[in-house]
Amino acid sequence: MVDALEWLNYHHLHYFWLVAREGGVGRAAEKLGLAHPTVSAQVRALERALGEKLFDKQGRRLVLTEFGRVAFGYADEIFTLGRELTDTLKGRPGSGPRRLVVGVAQTLPKLVARRLLAPALALRPGPPRLVCVEDRTERLLAELASNHLDLVLSDAPVPPGSHVRAFNHALGECGVSVCATRVLAARHRKGFPRSLDAAPMLLPTEGTTLRRSLEQFFDEHGLRPRIAGEFDDSALLRAFGQDGLGLFPLPTAIESEVRRQFEVKLVGRLSGVRERFFAISVERRLKNPAVRAICDAARQRIFRE
Repeated sequence: MVDALEWLNYHHLHYFWLVAREGGVGRAAEKLGLAHPTVSAQVRALERALGEKLFDKQGRRLVLTEFGRVAFGYADEIFTLGRELTDTLKGRPGSGPRRLVVGVAQTLPKLVARRLLAPALALRPGPPRLVCVEDRTERLLAELASNHLDLVLSDAPVPPGSHVRAFNHALGECGVSVCATRVLAARHRKGFPRSLDAAPMLLPTEGTTLRRSLEQFFDEHGLRPRIAGEFDDSALLRAFGQDGLGLFPLPTAIESEVRRQFEVKLVGRLSGVRERFFAISVERRLKNPAVRAICDAARQRIFRE
């Protein structure tokens, strides 16, 4: 007997995809020009065929189950590719080539993320359609495991003991610089790094890789900076640094760009402190050309010091 999944009804899958995308049966039915009960029946038929619930009810809302999120990821890819196929066969540019969905860790500096992603957007004959999602690393890893992401860019590898089966691809490393406004930089440049003692510092939040490295450096050198602010988001940290709230650390790889963009000055570079960067995927051996371009460029050009 042929497994029911081999005869998956793509009409039912399309109705499910629209319900999930539109956020409810009513909006999906309106878009399809069908009655509400008809669309509900098609989704229930798909659930029976798959043998799993796709939605849970939370009050008046329909929320995707864990299985539903996985199914939606595949359905989204199927119908996106379908549109691209139709456009290509009809000679239309359409929505462009295949998507590259990348999770960017909140702690990863945005300028680093931009540099890492640039090689994928330079691919020929056509770059992928880039979709970036920013969140905490643990949430991004869960999305990666559910096939909602092609890649996660992070400043830390998959933590030991993680339930997510994923592979770390080291992209490279660089030193850490400390910058500040012109006035603060002039005040604390002399005698660096001893000048950091009691100096106002803007730091990443506790538990992050860079925060641990900085605290180790401070302990080893007997320094006690005054923590003027702690930030989850590196861009927000630099924005407050630009306003003169305190000195702030950043990867040396983007030091010149940050100094130019934020009009800040170098205070000094922390000897022995390193930032490491990773691409995390569900593949041990990378097959996606865009992902390979990201990794190759990072190793060969971006983090060469």
